Amino acid sequence: MQRALKMSQVHRNPRQPREYFSEDALIELANSINTYGLMQAIEVRPDNERGGYEIVAGERRWRAHQILGRTKIRATIISEKNELQRFKRSMSENVTREDMTPFEEAHGYQRILDEEEGATIESVAADFSKTTAYVKLRLALLDLRIEIQELVQAGKIGTQAAVQIAALNLANQGSVLSKFVRGEFNGDNEIVHFAYAMKQQQDQAVLLVVEEMTEEQRTERAAAQKKARSTLDRIEQVRELLDEIARTKPMKLADSLETQVGARLEQLDRVAESLTKARFQLKQAKAHAEARELVTVNPEAESVGSVENDRTEEPALTAA
Repeated sequence: MQRALKMSQVHRNPRQPREYFSEDALIELANSINTYGLMQAIEVRPDNERGGYEIVAGERRWRAHQILGRTKIRATIISEKNELQRFKRSMSENVTREDMTPFEEAHGYQRILDEEEGATIESVAADFSKTTAYVKLRLALLDLRIEIQELVQAGKIGTQAAVQIAALNLANQGSVLSKFVRGEFNGDNEIVHFAYAMKQQQDQAVLLVVEEMTEEQRTERAAAQKKARSTLDRIEQVRELLDEIARTKPMKLADSLETQVGARLEQLDRVAESLTKARFQLKQAKAHAEARELVTVNPEAESVGSVENDRTEEPALTAA
């Protein structure tokens, strides 16, 4: 049943999934409604406890009417009595909106998992046309320390970086937070690299502490160290050769190489590709070296490490 209700008769659902509403987006919606009218009625249900009607779907439209100073709003009155089903209807309307925060989504998914009998991550994903991986990553955010959640909410740490931090126990999350506060990360990509490295260190930390290296292992480690350092020393010699080519005038190179110019250019392209890959590996190595100095196995936070195995996946690391 659809009718015009007094704005004073309508109130928000305090348990609806949305908490944050962009003021600019609401003003834009209000201007649209003022110009073209309300294209879709809000949905409400009779509220026997507080009187009037509670919003099931359409709080943004209701808020836009408040901005416009409207006294009435067109509403469809439904008889949905199941509070969780009303919540899911509201989630369904809001989950695709850009200004619904990742944490609002995560808390919404978690509530359904907690309160709906037989609900699984797979069923929740299907309800909202999301992939299982997507829902897992959103849920992972709930494992973050509150200080990091606030940084993510404020847009200072991106969602991908936050997911990687959430895979750490609380002590190691604190280490990442300290580095961030000191300004030691140059963007989200560095946070992702560091948190991912710290997670690998965290998973192996017990073995590194308990296991004593045998003589054979120490010999192998020393040989590997010598080889890696020697290889990088020789690369410096290659750099000098490349600098020599860089200083040579193009016309002279053309005369010297004659028909081999194209093939030699392809050769340098392969070198550049290998350099990019090697740089990426060293960037990861730097993150591991820094993480090794800070990583902590915190028994009180082991539950974070165990839960995340079902929620997170290897990040798409980049060399930037």
